Amino acid sequence: MANPAIEQVRRFNRIVAERIGALEDHFLGRSRPLGEARLLWEIGRDGADVRDLRGRLGLDSGYASRLLRSLERQRLVTVRVSSGDARVRRAILTKRGLAERRELDNRSNAVAHRMFEPLGSPQREAFLSSLAEIERLLQASMVRFEVEDPRTATSRWCLAQYFAELNERFDRGFDPGRSLYADTRVFVRPSGAFVIARVRGRAIGCGAVKLNGKQPAEFKRMWIAKESRGLGLGKRLLDVLENQARMAGASAVRLETNRTLTEAVSMYRRSGYVQIEPFNDEPYAHHWFEKKLRPRR
Repeated sequence: MANPAIEQVRRFNRIVAERIGALEDHFLGRSRPLGEARLLWEIGRDGADVRDLRGRLGLDSGYASRLLRSLERQRLVTVRVSSGDARVRRAILTKRGLAERRELDNRSNAVAHRMFEPLGSPQREAFLSSLAEIERLLQASMVRFEVEDPRTATSRWCLAQYFAELNERFDRGFDPGRSLYADTRVFVRPSGAFVIARVRGRAIGCGAVKLNGKQPAEFKRMWIAKESRGLGLGKRLLDVLENQARMAGASAVRLETNRTLTEAVSMYRRSGYVQIEPFNDEPYAHHWFEKKLRPRR
């Protein structure tokens, strides 16, 4: 039996693909398919590292290399070794590539105009408002959660953003050195797990779990970037951390939080966490919560 939600998404995908010309071998009337045109646009006026392009567009290395070689043969792109790091390759648009990108921009603008130009004023407003909401939700659907060493540059950056926000919001500031588990090595497997949330290769959140065998696991360092809030990512991060604890055999999970983080307190309560007596001596905590975990099926 067909799933109505799946069918609706597929209908939406088909009509968008048709409307933007993605079905044509010569996208926007030029001599290349959509994949090459998209990569050309993404490289941009200032160039881009190949690994960043792969992350942003979700391309595997083989396919990205084939696209770049084709653009190089067309003399639109050059790929060079980065001057700052010999391990990094950087794609740069040639003069011809910059001109082609401008032409693609002009033609893309024309396609966008044809989408809403036939509509009346109220329809245009509804169309553009709906596009904004769809864009936000699509961004949320593209977020991926991955376990990563807490000592990598990306992990340290996430933690720095989190600590800076706590320092701004807490009544008396925040000193990471005073908080429990200042040494992030406790979040390295098998004693724990550190999770990074990414969208198009860019880190937008993190969270950590300290494992204690079958005893309750502890969650720490949960953070979602301000611009990515309101999309349910905090709850999804919480679910990912719970699954990490469940897979390790934990019977329950615990966490503590500061009274100023009212939105976090509300989310924990909605997610089935109940307030309990303090189970640690975290100096910045005002609330302690616990949730029993259902066994793995």
